[in-house]
Amino acid sequence: QVQLVESGGGLVQAGGSLRLSCAASGSIFSINVMGWYRQAPGKQRELVASITSGGITNYADSVKGRFTISRDNAKNTRYLQMNSLKPEDTAVYYCNATSGIRDYWGQGTQVTVSS
Repeated sequence: QVQLVESGGGLVQAGGSLRLSCAASGSIFSINVMGWYRQAPGKQRELVASITSGGITNYADSVKGRFTISRDNAKNTRYLQMNSLKPEDTAVYYCNATSGIRDYWGQGTQVTVSS
């Protein structure tokens, strides 16, 4: 089992920045990929960024150049640095961990970008 706890969401003006954190605990040795997803009202959940255990990153086209996913293995924590935020980035952001065929999710953190 893997437990994920997110933090760092909030309200920010367009053009501002936020950093999300995702602390993992439990069977973290089994995690292959960790990522951030988001879900806006009335829309499907979508991948924002991911990072593999080997450090390979992947980003949605809509956030490339603005968001950066990183990790601190000593703290078992992954981060999502979000810069140049836009109103369309408003959503609930979820941390995800994939371990084999199992997916684990955090509780979500709200990010609201005002225009």
